[in-house]
Amino acid sequence: MNTITEKTVDIEKILKGKMGSKARWVPGFAVNWLKRIAHEDQVNGFLWEARDLKGTPWLEATMRHLNTKIEVNGMENLPPKDDGRRYTFVSNHPMGGIDGVALGAILGKHYDDRFRYLVNDLLMNLPGLAPLCIPINTTTKKSRSFPQIVEEGFRGDYHLLMFPAGLCSRRHNGVIRDLQWKKTFVVKSVETHRDIVPIHFGGRNSDFFYRLSNLSDRYVKKVNIAMLFLVDEMYKNTGNTFHVTIGKPIPWQTFDKKKTPMEWAQFVQDQVYALPL
Repeated sequence: MNTITEKTVDIEKILKGKMGSKARWVPGFAVNWLKRIAHEDQVNGFLWEARDLKGTPWLEATMRHLNTKIEVNGMENLPPKDDGRRYTFVSNHPMGGIDGVALGAILGKHYDDRFRYLVNDLLMNLPGLAPLCIPINTTTKKSRSFPQIVEEGFRGDYHLLMFPAGLCSRRHNGVIRDLQWKKTFVVKSVETHRDIVPIHFGGRNSDFFYRLSNLSDRYVKKVNIAMLFLVDEMYKNTGNTFHVTIGKPIPWQTFDKKKTPMEWAQFVQDQVYALPL
């Protein structure tokens, strides 16, 4: 049996990379707590087993590792892979983990890995996922600006999978729903003549997560504390089956001057939630 000789996900290294010299002031008990919440040992065990896999095969292995199943409606709405066009796929983001993996596995298999995520650069720590990512650094200044990275992504020769809310869904008044979607996917899809394909992912995190995220959003606005628990939430959903509905592509010409980009983004968000699961 192979043993892990080097950590792929190393919480201490990640803290140093994000915080620099300030990382030394993080108490040891806090570091150990983060390791436990991030399931460091469990994740590294899987990453070692899947060390030779990249892209879609890695995503599919992740689904097997979590014993997670997906039931998909509307596969016929996925544009053919050989039509020579590029598309923007947008989805609600109820879970912040499994939903991204599952949708990537669906698109990756259909389009032979010819898609990319626009994601937080922390996910570049996952070697099997990294080839599918256009990383966005959300905590430090980089030589390339956020608009430039997005522009390169949309001008590139790949389909894009996006979660326009930017964060996973929140629960308000008993309803689990994304925050307001950002307009970038509409503006850039029009500029690059990409039709937009709406997707609805059915799933949810734990009650604890929604209570914590609401508290964090209200009182600790500068730090997304709830994000620290996303891996833990993913493992809590081990063995579950989730439902996905893919809607018909919306032609880019739809998004005219009759509405503002923000209003069109809200229109697409409403279309997503109107899709039956």
